[in-house]
Amino acid sequence: MSEFKIETQRLPNNIIALTLKGFLDAYTYGELEQAINNFFDEKVYKFIVDMSNVDYISSAGAGVFIGAIGVSQENQGNIVIVKPKPNVKEVFDLLGISQIFPIANNVEAALKVFEA
Repeated sequence: MSEFKIETQRLPNNIIALTLKGFLDAYTYGELEQAINNFFDEKVYKFIVDMSNVDYISSAGAGVFIGAIGVSQENQGNIVIVKPKPNVKEVFDLLGISQIFPIANNVEAALKVFEA
């Protein structure tokens, strides 16, 4: 099993960039959920999530995004997914996440979502 890591970076305009690495599954989703909730506590609701290094996502991992998008959008925020691997994108497609979340090819394109 691949170790799960979250790197955070604060960008201008109160946007948080999260870079995820490894497996996002039933064992690791709580770590991501806690990180996002900590930012919600700080009244931060805009996220760019780089998933180019996520090798696997389970429905539990995907559920973190489903749970967070409502809070984010209710507070004029959003969650933009960046460059998921084909197998991760397939899970997003199966769960309907691809219709809810903007998906960008890079961070620059993700930032444009917040400018609109």
